[in-house]
Amino acid sequence: MDERTVVAISAGLNQPSSSRMLTDRLAEATVAELEARGTRPTVETVELRDVAHDVVNMMLTGFSAGRLTEVLEKVAGADGLIAVSPLFSATYSGLFKSFVDILDRESLAGMPVLLGATGGTPRHSLALEHAMRPLFTYLRADVATTAVFAATDDWAGQGDEPSPLPTRIRRAGRELAEMVADRQSGGPADLYADVPSFDQMLGNL
Repeated sequence: MDERTVVAISAGLNQPSSSRMLTDRLAEATVAELEARGTRPTVETVELRDVAHDVVNMMLTGFSAGRLTEVLEKVAGADGLIAVSPLFSATYSGLFKSFVDILDRESLAGMPVLLGATGGTPRHSLALEHAMRPLFTYLRADVATTAVFAATDDWAGQGDEPSPLPTRIRRAGRELAEMVADRQSGGPADLYADVPSFDQMLGNL
C-alpha cells in the first residue's frame, strides 16, 4: 500500500478555534478518500500560532529556527496541503500570509492544495476566491476547485435545515485525494514548468 503525506495548516489564533476544527474535518475527509483508493495516508497538522514568533523572526532575519524549520521541511516534502485561515477584514489573517511569505517560492509548485476559511458570516466567503486562491495560484500550486468556507452558523445548521458544510467538506476532501493520487501515479511535478517567469521574459530587454 502506497504511503502519502498531507500537511494540514491551521492559522487559527484561539485554542480551540473554528479554523482548527475545519482543518481537522477536511483532513479526515481527505484521509477517508485516500484510504478508499488503497493509499495509506499520514496527516501532519500544524498550528501556526505555535510557531508565530519563529515566523516573525524569519521574516526579520531570513533564517528559520526551532520548530519552524521542521514545519517548513514538512510542507516542502508533502504530497498535498490543506491550508485554512480565519478571515479578518475580508481576507486571510496576517499570520497566515506571513507564513506563506517565508515559504520557499518553489516549495508549492505543482502541489495539490485544498483551501479553507472561517468567519462570522457568509458575507466573507468570497475571500477564498478573491484573496486565497490567487495567492496560491501565484505560487504555482495545483489548487482544488472546491474551497470550503465555514461561518459560525454552518457548524450547527439553520433551524430545521441541515448544514451543507459536511457535504462541501466531503466533496473537497474527495477532490484533494484525487489530485494527490494522480500526482503519485506520475502526475506532473509542476503544472507550470514550461511557463517562463517574468525575469526570463524580461531578460532579453
